[in-house]
Amino acid sequence: MALFGEKFKCGRCGQKTEPMGYAPIPTELGQKIGAEMCQGCWKEWLQKQNQLINHFGIDVSNPDSHEFLFDNMKIFFYNEGVELAQIDTSQEGKVNWWG
Repeated sequence: MALFGEKFKCGRCGQKTEPMGYAPIPTELGQKIGAEMCQGCWKEWLQKQNQLINHFGIDVSNPDSHEFLFDNMKIFFYNEGVELAQIDTSQEGKVNWWG
């Protein structure tokens, strides 16, 4: 644990910065991320999470979808798991909604 005023080293990016300092989700995983990760990495995760939600059409009100997101969160922050869900970006910007 860093002393007051000292910078800590982010568990994901390795930068010496300030920790998040709070649990971003009300779980043990959230507490761990809040203590070990920086704001910048959390912002990166939020972007990745939005991509996953949009790409896979995830209904975040469904508890089953939370498990998918938590599994991907563990992979993103701790490399725990098989592989981060891949998003096919090859067709990005090519969707024709009207025709």
